[in-house]
Amino acid sequence: MRLSEIKIGTKVKIKSFDSDEITLKLMEMGCLPEEEVIVWKKAPLGGPIYLMVAGYSLSLRVDEAECIIVEEI
Repeated sequence: MRLSEIKIGTKVKIKSFDSDEITLKLMEMGCLPEEEVIVWKKAPLGGPIYLMVAGYSLSLRVDEAECIIVEEI
């Protein structure tokens, strides 16, 4: 399942990344494999997705969230 498909309020665990181009950027922002993430908000009309990661909030573009493979906890 991809992070962009997760519903608001759901807690997931990052399993892997689909794109080598963006992997380093995501990892620098705290999106590490096995890290727990909560989908906090989603902006309407394809806007950013807001997450809680490692105790802070983070917003990702939908195309960035599409590259993150997760599993529901």
